[in-house]
Amino acid sequence: MAGDVVLRAKDLVAGFGDQVVLDHLSLEVFAGEILGVVGGSGSGKTVLLRTIIGLLPKRGGSIEILGVAMDRASDEELRALERRWGIMFQQGALFSSITVRENLQFAMREYLDISDKLLDEMAVAKLEMVGLAPADADKYPSELSGGMTKRVALARALALDPEFVFLDEPTSGLDPIAAGEFDELIKTLQTTLGLTVFMVTHDLESVYRVCDRVAVLADGKVVAVGSIAQVLRSKHPWVQTYFAGSRAEVLKERAGQAAH
Repeated sequence: MAGDVVLRAKDLVAGFGDQVVLDHLSLEVFAGEILGVVGGSGSGKTVLLRTIIGLLPKRGGSIEILGVAMDRASDEELRALERRWGIMFQQGALFSSITVRENLQFAMREYLDISDKLLDEMAVAKLEMVGLAPADADKYPSELSGGMTKRVALARALALDPEFVFLDEPTSGLDPIAAGEFDELIKTLQTTLGLTVFMVTHDLESVYRVCDRVAVLADGKVVAVGSIAQVLRSKHPWVQTYFAGSRAEVLKERAGQAAH
C-alpha cells in the first residue's frame, strides 16, 4: 500500500578494510515512490545499494525489505524476497556470451517453471516494455548501443515482475537527450506498474525529473532527505554545492512552483 515503509535501514555500518563508508546510516523508502540517492564521489551511494541487497557485508545495523528482516531471514525467505526485487547495475552487467533474449530469460529459468515458448513471449514483452523491438532479442550485448544496453538491463531487472527496483546510475554515460528519454521511461514504468524505485544517481536533471524524494549522503550518513523543496533548505555544505549554479536555480524555481 502506498505510504508503507518497504525498506528500512537503521544504523547501517559498512566499509572496506579500515575505511568506514557508511557510519550508522539510517534511511526509509516508502511504497510507490522513486527515491533518489545522491552524494559526492566516494560518499557511499553504491556501497549503500550493494549492502542493502546483500552483495557487501554490513558491519552493524539492520536492514528490513518488504517486511523481511535480512539478518533473521532463512535462505528460503531470502530467495523468495529476491523474486520481489529487480536490480539494474551501472554498466548493465549483461552476460556478453549470450543473446539479449537469453539474458532476460536467465532469472526466469531460475525461478519459473514455464515452457520455452512462454519464456520467449515474456522476453519480447519485457523488451517492448522498455521501448525495444522484438528483433533486438537476438542481438548480443556487443551489438547494442549504450542506450540500448541500459534498456536491456532495465528489462532484465523487470523480468520477474518485481515490486521494488534498484537502479545504480541509470543515466550515466548517456547524452542529455537519451538520459531524458530514460528518465521518462523510469517514471512511466513506476506509474503503470506501481513500482517502488531506489535510484542511485549523480544526475541533477534526473533528480528533478523523476524523484519523489531525495536522500543526500555525506560524512557516511544521510544528511538531508525529503522532497526537492525540503532538501534545498538544507544548510549542509555539500547539499548547497550540489544544488548551486544556474541549473539549480531553474530547479529551485520549478520546485517552488510544484509546491503551490
